[in-house]
Amino acid sequence: QVQLVESGGGIVQPGGSLKLRCEASGFIFNKYTMMWYRQAPGKEREMVASIYTDGELTQYADSVQGRFTISRDNEKNTLYLQMNSLKPEDTAIYYCTRPTGGFTGPGTQVTVSS
Repeated sequence: QVQLVESGGGIVQPGGSLKLRCEASGFIFNKYTMMWYRQAPGKEREMVASIYTDGELTQYADSVQGRFTISRDNEKNTLYLQMNSLKPEDTAIYYCTRPTGGFTGPGTQVTVSS
């Protein structure tokens, strides 16, 4: 069955960096667009970034454009999110998602605080 497992979250100071990873299994990874979503307490879920099958086409939310980079390694069935210049408002649970079929991992917590 489809499985998505996120890792790499943690606590970081404002201005710091984190790299999230999502290990995928149970499907042919290189055939699917993948996304990162996040949800902060009391807020709507927000699409952070998306990446097409071959990794050449990416999209970002305005709030993270220029600070976050989504990438994928189709050989390793892994999705990444490099997050730089983190701000307190980036604090949220981050989810790896395969939009086709609506599959989402359990999430990883990112906390940006001094």
